[in-house]
Amino acid sequence: MPETHGSKDAQPTVRDVAERAKVSAMTVSRVLRDDPKVLPATAARVRAAVAELGYRRNEMARSLRLGSGTGLVGLVVTNLANPFYSRLALGVDSVVVRHGLKAVIGNTGQDLDTERGLVADLVGRRVDGIIAVPAGADQRHLAAAAAEGVPVVVASRPPEGFGADCVLVDDYGGARAATESLLGAGHRRIGFLGPPPAVHTSTERLRGFSDALAAAGLPTDPAYVRQGQQQTGEAAGAAAELLSLPTPPTALFCSNNRNTIGAFRAVRRAGTATVLAGFDDFELADTLGLPLTVVAYDSDELGREAGRLLVARMAGGPASAEPATPYRRTVVPTTLVHYGPPDPTPR
Repeated sequence: MPETHGSKDAQPTVRDVAERAKVSAMTVSRVLRDDPKVLPATAARVRAAVAELGYRRNEMARSLRLGSGTGLVGLVVTNLANPFYSRLALGVDSVVVRHGLKAVIGNTGQDLDTERGLVADLVGRRVDGIIAVPAGADQRHLAAAAAEGVPVVVASRPPEGFGADCVLVDDYGGARAATESLLGAGHRRIGFLGPPPAVHTSTERLRGFSDALAAAGLPTDPAYVRQGQQQTGEAAGAAAELLSLPTPPTALFCSNNRNTIGAFRAVRRAGTATVLAGFDDFELADTLGLPLTVVAYDSDELGREAGRLLVARMAGGPASAEPATPYRRTVVPTTLVHYGPPDPTPR
């Protein structure tokens, strides 16, 4: 018998049935609603697994309709200390509250096990839907929640391994435009600071950065790339490493606001004329006194759109059913904002 997640007395889930029957969770869902398109042999195997495991369908989740559930939606984010996520949460709340719903927020700290636990807890509390900013590419727990009948919307990163509505930022385009701005100012030694490479936004922003360099005939020098920084202290340390190189970069592209703030502190301590460009606008960015280009976008709108997608999907019926409308992917555009004194001529 496959392991169930949780205590010894935990009820078997759709995922457990799928593992026993050697099919996908979606196939199990189709069999449970008597979908005639499922092959008879496959359906028989799934029903046998249901009987062996003693699986009981969650009728409350199955019958989810807008306004008929608990009135709660879950919002799972990776770092509430980052103002981006608080703005996203406000955007979500501004939409769902108009539909008589309340948002319950959970913070994962970029830890996958914590994220799994939070999602399982939200499903156990019978939330009417979930909006999640996944910590990584392993999203099987979100796929399982969707298969259980809970509508899921993925924000900031795309869904992996299952179908879901999602809302993204133009990570690639914004990073490329900011890097092109630095290149246009004459910089040829540009460093990169970002979160772990497993994070979708970091990967896409590094890709935009690298493609801008390549279009200018420049390689992406690994010596100028630092990834893995999630807090400002870590970013300050990584930036200090780059500034202490024998031939340091004359500019730094920072792929989120935590790295931009950390880089600013390192530049100030080093007393260099290093120019900064960064993804995500933040308070007091215009007061730093350094040449700074920011990739700005409306993080509240990101949350609002995630809320709208979730409400629309909830109104369409259980997530385990074939969607009445195709899954939607919305991309929030970015703009460049320039702060501080003019960019000094790079040396």
